[in-house]
Amino acid sequence: MSFLDQLNQDLKEAMKNKEKQRLSVIRSVKSALQNETIKLQKEELAEDEVLTVLNREMKQRKESLHEFEQANREDLVEKIKVEIELLQVYLPSQLSDEELQALVDETVNEVGASTSADMGKVMGAIMPKVKGRADGGKVRQLVQKSLT
Repeated sequence: MSFLDQLNQDLKEAMKNKEKQRLSVIRSVKSALQNETIKLQKEELAEDEVLTVLNREMKQRKESLHEFEQANREDLVEKIKVEIELLQVYLPSQLSDEELQALVDETVNEVGASTSADMGKVMGAIMPKVKGRADGGKVRQLVQKSLT
């Protein structure tokens, strides 16, 4: 079953069960995927392109969460937290801190990095490996720590 088929199945299920927030998140994801398909002028998105769109959706929600917390909008904070939980169902499982650190160490050795000047080389090599499975900011922090 393709990702879009799964999304359509979940959409029908959310409609039947009258789950308004889940329905809203699924429609939002479908819309983002459709927009990306049009933008790239493709019939169907590849798996990594779908992952990119899902990560973008997650990032937008996390940024909104941060803004709502700053503004003390608890009603919106709760809504966004639920949306994030619903969206995480479609993302691959996240790497643990230990797995991520091991991957950072391995990549630093692969590219032969030794100083913080090599940060760009390490980040360029590691980000495709962790795509969708780790937060870029967290990866950057671990790489900086490894290079100092």
